[in-house]
Amino acid sequence: MAGEGNSTTVIRFILLGFLSVPELQVFFFVMFLGIYLIAIAGNLGLFTLIKSGDPHLHTPMYFFLSNLAFIDICYSSTITPKMLSDFFQKQKTISFLGCATQFFVFASLGGGECLLLSAMAYDRYAAICNPLLYTAVMSPRLCGQMVAGAFMGGFLASSIQTYFVFQLHFCGSNVINHFFCDLPPLLALSCSDIFYCQVANISLATIIGVTSVLVILVSYGYIADTILKIRSVQGRSKAFNTCVSHLTAVTLLYGSILFTYLRPSSSYSLNRDKVVSVLYSLVNPMLNPLIYSLRNKEIKDALRRVREKTRSFSLPYLS
Repeated sequence: MAGEGNSTTVIRFILLGFLSVPELQVFFFVMFLGIYLIAIAGNLGLFTLIKSGDPHLHTPMYFFLSNLAFIDICYSSTITPKMLSDFFQKQKTISFLGCATQFFVFASLGGGECLLLSAMAYDRYAAICNPLLYTAVMSPRLCGQMVAGAFMGGFLASSIQTYFVFQLHFCGSNVINHFFCDLPPLLALSCSDIFYCQVANISLATIIGVTSVLVILVSYGYIADTILKIRSVQGRSKAFNTCVSHLTAVTLLYGSILFTYLRPSSSYSLNRDKVVSVLYSLVNPMLNPLIYSLRNKEIKDALRRVREKTRSFSLPYLS
């Protein structure tokens, strides 16, 4: 902290980290490293598989899924490497600029993922409710615009949010009771009036969150109505199975985000929020490729074809 007279200005922050029990440091480091490596390998593998040229995966659904995998790779990498390195640091410091950058990138990717999930819900609506017009409605141009809009929306919202948070005065303690620069612990450190900052944050969360949730709810309302009109049990089951993975991913993400950010400030428990933060910053990116792969026949078939090509390519060199 830099001082002038009796006032001080924070120029760096100290992160308390996930826990302060030395005996468990190695255990948690290995666990988080394992989760992170699985998340990176799973999402990178899914992204590569979709982009490998398999014609069965050249559909709007997999175009959106490849972008979701890309976001999850960046999302977890914004926080986890710093958190893992801090396990071996006596003083876990981060500069003011570094904290603002981490906050901006994380919030931008989080907002982009919410908007992308709503685009994926609309894609499922078009596929199930208007199957004959699906390829015409979900044109490559529209899909590209929806993905670009998701990234741009997250970027703009995060820019505004970062401005309001980091124009606050941090002139007291510089200790963040968290393992990264998240909104609740930063607001708890501010020694200035946070009313306008909270209004901006709530407004942005409402615009992105409510818009995304409304698109998802309306889309699945039409989807449910269409599925119920299908006479055959097999047809209903097939249509429903195309939505299960997306619904699971939406539930996991929105459940953890709503619990963390949309609660009265009086009910915040930063130690409890650390656990929830692990869910949406580490566990969700790890689970998404599994969720979309385990119940997806086309992904399994594409992976099998890649294995067969690899095996047939290597056999001549082994003979």
